[in-house]
Amino acid sequence: MTSSMAARQLGFEPFAETSRVELRANWTEGDVQAVIHATYRQVFGNDHLMQSQRLTSAESLLRQGTITVRDFVRALAQSELYRQKFLYSTPQVRFIELNYKHLLGRAPCDESEIAHHVNLYHQKGYEAEINSYIDSLEYQENFGEAIVPYYQGFETRRGQKTAGFNRIFQLYRGYANSDRAQGKNTSAWLTKDLAHNSVTPIKTATFGRELTGGIGGDRAQLYRIRVLQTGSGQTPQIRRSMSEYLVSYEQLSSTLQRLNQRGSQVVGVALA
Repeated sequence: MTSSMAARQLGFEPFAETSRVELRANWTEGDVQAVIHATYRQVFGNDHLMQSQRLTSAESLLRQGTITVRDFVRALAQSELYRQKFLYSTPQVRFIELNYKHLLGRAPCDESEIAHHVNLYHQKGYEAEINSYIDSLEYQENFGEAIVPYYQGFETRRGQKTAGFNRIFQLYRGYANSDRAQGKNTSAWLTKDLAHNSVTPIKTATFGRELTGGIGGDRAQLYRIRVLQTGSGQTPQIRRSMSEYLVSYEQLSSTLQRLNQRGSQVVGVALA
Protein backbone atom coordinates (compact mmCIF):
# COMPACT_ATOMS: atom_id res chain seq x y z
CA MET A 1 0.00 0.00 0.00
CA THR A 2 1.07 3.62 -0.54
CA SER A 3 1.33 5.95 2.47
CA SER A 4 -1.13 8.82 2.83
CA MET A 5 1.72 11.37 2.60
CA ALA A 6 2.97 9.84 -0.66
CA ALA A 7 -0.59 9.85 -1.98
CA ARG A 8 -0.87 13.59 -1.29
CA GLN A 9 2.49 14.31 -2.95
CA LEU A 10 1.64 12.26 -6.03
CA GLY A 11 -1.87 13.64 -6.39
CA PHE A 12 -4.04 10.53 -5.96
CA GLU A 13 -5.08 11.02 -2.33
CA PRO A 14 -8.83 10.90 -3.22
CA PHE A 15 -8.38 7.33 -4.49
CA ALA A 16 -6.26 6.23 -1.53
CA GLU A 17 -8.85 7.45 0.96
CA THR A 18 -11.95 6.17 -0.86
CA SER A 19 -13.27 2.69 -0.17
CA ARG A 20 -13.91 0.34 -3.07
CA VAL A 21 -17.38 0.69 -4.59
CA GLU A 22 -19.18 -2.64 -4.42
CA LEU A 23 -22.78 -3.72 -4.96
CA ARG A 24 -23.41 -6.10 -2.10
CA ALA A 25 -26.43 -8.18 -1.23
CA ASN A 26 -29.48 -6.29 0.08
CA TRP A 27 -28.33 -3.08 -1.60
CA THR A 28 -30.35 0.13 -1.46
CA GLU A 29 -31.14 2.59 -4.24
CA GLY A 30 -28.35 4.79 -2.90
CA ASP A 31 -25.92 1.88 -3.24
CA VAL A 32 -26.80 1.20 -6.88
CA GLN A 33 -26.63 4.91 -7.69
CA ALA A 34 -23.11 5.02 -6.25
CA VAL A 35 -22.10 1.99 -8.33
CA ILE A 36 -23.53 3.49 -11.53
CA HIS A 37 -21.78 6.83 -10.93
CA ALA A 38 -18.43 5.17 -10.12
CA THR A 39 -18.64 2.88 -13.16
CA TYR A 40 -19.31 5.74 -15.57
CA ARG A 41 -16.45 7.70 -14.04
CA GLN A 42 -13.99 4.81 -14.31
CA VAL A 43 -14.92 3.38 -17.70
CA PHE A 44 -15.22 6.76 -19.44
CA GLY A 45 -12.04 8.17 -17.88
CA ASN A 46 -13.87 10.85 -15.86
CA ASP A 47 -15.22 12.38 -19.07
CA HIS A 48 -18.40 14.44 -18.77
CA LEU A 49 -21.56 12.66 -19.93
CA MET A 50 -24.88 14.29 -20.67
CA GLN A 51 -28.05 12.69 -19.33
CA SER A 52 -29.09 11.74 -22.86
CA GLN A 53 -25.85 9.77 -23.34
CA ARG A 54 -26.36 7.43 -20.40
CA LEU A 55 -27.06 3.77 -21.06
CA THR A 56 -30.39 3.69 -19.27
CA SER A 57 -31.25 0.14 -20.41
CA ALA A 58 -28.09 -1.26 -18.84
CA GLU A 59 -28.72 0.78 -15.68
CA SER A 60 -32.23 -0.70 -15.47
CA LEU A 61 -30.92 -4.25 -15.85
CA LEU A 62 -28.42 -3.63 -13.05
CA ARG A 63 -31.20 -2.34 -10.76
CA GLN A 64 -33.31 -5.40 -11.52
CA GLY A 65 -30.44 -7.71 -10.66
CA THR A 66 -30.45 -9.14 -14.19
CA ILE A 67 -26.80 -8.23 -14.74
CA THR A 68 -23.82 -7.89 -12.40
CA VAL A 69 -21.48 -4.94 -12.00
CA ARG A 70 -19.02 -6.70 -14.31
CA ASP A 71 -21.76 -7.02 -16.94
CA PHE A 72 -22.52 -3.31 -16.52
CA VAL A 73 -18.83 -2.46 -17.07
CA ARG A 74 -18.90 -4.59 -20.21
CA ALA A 75 -22.05 -2.85 -21.50
CA LEU A 76 -20.43 0.58 -21.15
CA ALA A 77 -17.14 -0.46 -22.74
CA GLN A 78 -18.91 -2.23 -25.64
CA SER A 79 -21.18 0.75 -26.29
CA GLU A 80 -21.09 3.01 -29.32
CA LEU A 81 -20.44 5.92 -26.94
CA TYR A 82 -17.17 4.35 -25.74
CA ARG A 83 -16.11 3.79 -29.34
CA GLN A 84 -16.84 7.41 -30.23
CA LYS A 85 -14.78 8.72 -27.33
CA PHE A 86 -11.79 6.38 -27.39
CA LEU A 87 -11.63 4.38 -30.64
CA TYR A 88 -12.62 6.28 -33.78
CA SER A 89 -10.40 9.34 -33.38
CA THR A 90 -7.64 7.73 -31.30
CA PRO A 91 -4.50 5.86 -32.42
CA GLN A 92 -4.80 2.17 -31.68
CA VAL A 93 -1.92 1.97 -29.21
CA ARG A 94 -3.41 4.88 -27.24
CA PHE A 95 -6.79 3.09 -27.34
CA ILE A 96 -5.15 0.00 -25.80
CA GLU A 97 -3.45 2.10 -23.11
CA LEU A 98 -6.83 3.53 -22.14
CA ASN A 99 -8.47 0.10 -22.11
CA TYR A 100 -5.88 -1.03 -19.55
CA LYS A 101 -6.52 2.08 -17.49
CA HIS A 102 -10.33 2.00 -17.67
CA LEU A 103 -10.95 -1.74 -17.34
CA LEU A 104 -8.01 -3.08 -15.30
CA GLY A 105 -7.04 0.09 -13.45
CA ARG A 106 -3.39 -0.01 -14.49
CA ALA A 107 -1.02 0.84 -17.33
CA PRO A 108 0.43 -1.75 -19.72
CA CYS A 109 3.70 -3.02 -18.30
CA ASP A 110 5.65 -3.92 -21.43
CA GLU A 111 5.63 -4.11 -25.21
CA SER A 112 4.32 -7.67 -25.29
CA GLU A 113 1.01 -6.60 -23.75
CA ILE A 114 0.53 -3.94 -26.43
CA ALA A 115 1.48 -6.36 -29.23
CA HIS A 116 -0.94 -8.98 -27.90
CA HIS A 117 -3.88 -6.58 -28.00
CA VAL A 118 -2.95 -5.16 -31.40
CA ASN A 119 -3.04 -8.69 -32.79
CA LEU A 120 -6.26 -9.53 -30.96
CA TYR A 121 -8.06 -6.46 -32.27
CA HIS A 122 -7.04 -7.05 -35.88
CA GLN A 123 -7.76 -10.77 -35.82
CA LYS A 124 -10.97 -10.93 -33.77
CA GLY A 125 -12.34 -7.39 -33.62
CA TYR A 126 -13.50 -4.78 -31.12
CA GLU A 127 -15.72 -6.94 -28.93
CA ALA A 128 -13.00 -9.54 -28.41
CA GLU A 129 -10.52 -6.79 -27.49
CA ILE A 130 -12.82 -5.37 -24.79
CA ASN A 131 -13.85 -8.80 -23.48
CA SER A 132 -10.22 -9.86 -23.11
CA TYR A 133 -9.79 -7.44 -20.21
CA ILE A 134 -13.14 -8.05 -18.52
CA ASP A 135 -12.97 -11.86 -18.84
CA SER A 136 -9.35 -12.07 -17.70
CA LEU A 137 -8.20 -13.78 -14.52
CA GLU A 138 -6.67 -10.46 -13.43
CA TYR A 139 -10.05 -8.74 -13.58
CA GLN A 140 -11.76 -11.61 -11.75
CA GLU A 141 -9.20 -11.69 -8.95
CA ASN A 142 -9.22 -7.92 -8.39
CA PHE A 143 -12.86 -6.94 -9.00
CA GLY A 144 -14.97 -10.07 -9.34
CA GLU A 145 -18.62 -9.67 -10.24
CA ALA A 146 -19.58 -6.89 -7.84
CA ILE A 147 -16.69 -4.38 -7.50
CA VAL A 148 -16.31 -1.37 -9.79
CA PRO A 149 -12.80 -1.32 -11.34
CA TYR A 150 -10.47 1.20 -9.73
CA TYR A 151 -6.88 2.38 -10.14
CA GLN A 152 -5.10 -0.60 -8.62
CA GLY A 153 -1.89 0.55 -10.31
CA PHE A 154 -1.30 2.98 -7.44
CA GLU A 155 -0.63 0.04 -5.11
CA THR A 156 2.24 -2.42 -5.22
CA ARG A 157 0.78 -5.91 -5.53
CA ARG A 158 2.04 -9.46 -5.59
CA GLY A 159 2.86 -10.45 -9.15
CA GLN A 160 2.76 -6.86 -10.44
CA LYS A 161 5.85 -5.45 -12.14
CA THR A 162 7.33 -2.44 -10.36
CA ALA A 163 7.45 -0.53 -13.66
CA GLY A 164 3.65 -0.60 -13.76
CA PHE A 165 3.49 1.51 -10.60
CA ASN A 166 5.44 4.29 -12.35
CA ARG A 167 3.62 4.07 -15.67
CA ILE A 168 0.12 4.59 -14.30
CA PHE A 169 1.15 8.18 -13.57
CA GLN A 170 1.69 8.82 -17.26
CA LEU A 171 -1.95 7.89 -17.88
CA TYR A 172 -3.34 9.51 -14.71
CA ARG A 173 -3.20 13.32 -14.63
CA GLY A 174 -5.23 14.24 -11.58
CA TYR A 175 -8.55 13.38 -9.94
CA ALA A 176 -10.39 16.32 -11.56
CA ASN A 177 -9.00 15.69 -15.03
CA SER A 178 -10.38 13.47 -17.80
CA ASP A 179 -8.81 11.30 -20.47
CA ARG A 180 -10.11 13.62 -23.20
CA ALA A 181 -9.70 17.02 -21.55
CA GLN A 182 -6.05 17.59 -22.48
CA GLY A 183 -6.48 16.76 -26.15
CA LYS A 184 -3.55 14.35 -26.12
CA ASN A 185 -5.26 11.36 -27.70
CA THR A 186 -3.37 11.96 -30.95
CA SER A 187 -0.56 9.65 -29.82
CA ALA A 188 0.23 7.00 -27.23
CA TRP A 189 1.70 8.24 -23.96
CA LEU A 190 3.95 5.30 -23.06
CA THR A 191 5.54 4.76 -26.48
CA LYS A 192 9.14 5.65 -25.65
CA ASP A 193 9.18 4.02 -22.22
CA LEU A 194 7.78 0.73 -23.49
CA ALA A 195 9.98 0.75 -26.59
CA HIS A 196 13.12 1.32 -24.51
CA ASN A 197 11.89 -0.88 -21.65
CA SER A 198 12.72 2.03 -19.35
CA VAL A 199 11.26 2.98 -15.99
CA THR A 200 8.85 5.87 -16.47
CA PRO A 201 9.65 8.96 -14.36
CA ILE A 202 6.90 9.84 -11.90
CA LYS A 203 5.64 13.42 -12.07
CA THR A 204 3.06 15.04 -9.83
CA ALA A 205 -0.27 15.66 -11.52
CA THR A 206 -0.41 19.30 -10.37
CA PHE A 207 3.07 20.66 -10.95
CA GLY A 208 4.70 18.10 -13.22
CA ARG A 209 7.62 17.82 -10.78
CA GLU A 210 9.65 14.69 -11.42
CA LEU A 211 9.97 12.48 -8.35
CA THR A 212 11.92 9.53 -9.73
CA GLY A 213 14.21 9.09 -12.68
CA GLY A 214 14.06 6.57 -15.46
CA ILE A 215 16.65 4.32 -17.02
CA GLY A 216 16.66 4.51 -20.80
CA GLY A 217 17.62 1.81 -23.28
CA ASP A 218 20.08 2.21 -26.16
CA ARG A 219 17.78 1.14 -28.98
CA ALA A 220 14.08 0.73 -29.62
CA GLN A 221 12.58 -2.65 -30.33
CA LEU A 222 11.39 -3.20 -33.90
CA TYR A 223 8.06 -4.76 -34.88
CA ARG A 224 7.19 -6.85 -37.94
CA ILE A 225 3.68 -6.21 -39.30
CA ARG A 226 2.33 -8.91 -41.63
CA VAL A 227 -0.31 -7.62 -44.05
CA LEU A 228 -2.55 -9.40 -46.52
CA GLN A 229 -2.94 -7.12 -49.52
CA THR A 230 -6.52 -6.92 -50.84
CA GLY A 231 -7.80 -6.06 -54.28
CA SER A 232 -8.93 -2.57 -55.24
CA GLY A 233 -12.36 -3.78 -56.35
CA GLN A 234 -11.86 -2.54 -59.91
CA THR A 235 -10.62 -5.86 -61.31
CA PRO A 236 -11.22 -9.49 -60.30
CA GLN A 237 -8.80 -10.56 -57.59
CA ILE A 238 -6.90 -13.63 -58.74
CA ARG A 239 -4.45 -14.00 -55.89
CA ARG A 240 -3.48 -12.33 -52.66
CA SER A 241 -0.01 -11.29 -51.63
CA MET A 242 1.51 -11.13 -48.17
CA SER A 243 3.67 -8.13 -47.28
CA GLU A 244 5.72 -7.28 -44.22
CA TYR A 245 6.61 -3.93 -42.69
CA LEU A 246 9.45 -3.45 -40.21
CA VAL A 247 8.78 -0.46 -37.97
CA SER A 248 9.86 0.92 -34.61
CA TYR A 249 7.47 1.07 -31.69
CA GLU A 250 7.09 4.82 -32.24
CA GLN A 251 5.85 4.15 -35.79
CA LEU A 252 3.60 1.22 -34.92
CA SER A 253 0.34 3.09 -34.33
CA SER A 254 0.62 5.44 -37.33
CA THR A 255 1.56 2.55 -39.65
CA LEU A 256 -1.45 0.51 -38.54
CA GLN A 257 -3.70 3.51 -39.15
CA ARG A 258 -2.38 3.94 -42.70
CA LEU A 259 -2.83 0.25 -43.46
CA ASN A 260 -6.41 0.33 -42.20
CA GLN A 261 -7.18 3.37 -44.36
CA ARG A 262 -5.88 1.50 -47.41
CA GLY A 263 -8.12 -1.46 -46.66
CA SER A 264 -5.20 -3.82 -45.99
CA GLN A 265 -5.79 -6.73 -43.62
CA VAL A 266 -3.30 -6.92 -40.76
CA VAL A 267 -2.82 -10.59 -39.89
CA GLY A 268 -0.09 -10.31 -37.29
CA VAL A 269 2.19 -8.02 -35.28
CA ALA A 270 5.26 -9.47 -33.61
CA LEU A 271 8.64 -8.47 -32.27
CA ALA A 272 11.21 -8.47 -35.07
